[in-house]
Amino acid sequence: MGAGVSSIMGPEGDGGGHETGLGDLPESCVAAVLLHLDPPEICRLARLGRAFRGAASADFVWETKLPRNYRCLMGLVENEKSKKRHLSKKEIFARLCRPNPFDGGTKEFWLEKCRGGLCMSISSKALLITGIDDRRYWNYIPTEESRFQAVAYLQQIWWFEVDGEIDFCFPAGTYSLFFRLHLGRPSKRLGRRICSSEHVHGWDIKPVRFQLSTSNGQHALSQCYLDEPGSWILYHVGDFVVENSGIPTKLKFSMTQIDCTHTKGGLCVDSVLIYPRGLRQKKIFTTRM
Repeated sequence: MGAGVSSIMGPEGDGGGHETGLGDLPESCVAAVLLHLDPPEICRLARLGRAFRGAASADFVWETKLPRNYRCLMGLVENEKSKKRHLSKKEIFARLCRPNPFDGGTKEFWLEKCRGGLCMSISSKALLITGIDDRRYWNYIPTEESRFQAVAYLQQIWWFEVDGEIDFCFPAGTYSLFFRLHLGRPSKRLGRRICSSEHVHGWDIKPVRFQLSTSNGQHALSQCYLDEPGSWILYHVGDFVVENSGIPTKLKFSMTQIDCTHTKGGLCVDSVLIYPRGLRQKKIFTTRM
């Protein structure tokens, strides 16, 4: 901020007036302004002085940044020790912004820091994959390119089907669901990333079909050909709306390519991602009917 804002001279001018600054503003006035800012901006303004630090820690400021069902979300991440400690609303927001694993570590959720929207990642190990137990078709391979440190890699199969579901109390809002996929097998050699396309075939013959449905009757259906070997891509399945954050929403989703006239292979299935609609992500491929 400029000097004209940070220092306001008294009515008697330079010689005898009392100099006031931003630190003299009442904390309640500062807090009223912070209510309209996003969390990163609040944290930056906290450095301006004591009044800003106090206002930037006020519970009523941070409660407006939390989803309405934050207590339900905290129930998934708190242990017995943390339940005994009283957390401020700012501490709760910070805790929920971290990756919070659940269901044995096969799923994670976190809050997006700017808008407080809920994001979720579901590991390939939490999905029902046809043939996953037969190593002639599928293998789990370790990789640092997945937040779960492993992905399901398809060598070759005739019937390709991946299904999943989740029952979760999402905060009210509109969400987009994606499959995170990669054509080719990524690895490192001498510290450099390489990608083997040895098994990549069959995805340009017939499109993959994506589906999404919810327990309250919402449906989405799309399809596309898989391409761009060597890149992780988010394939958009569809959107769904949550109106009541107090009621669990059950989602079912799938991707299939079950035309048995040809084999397909060379695909990494990392995860299913759920983001607030409009949250910008890299490498999104829009599917179509």
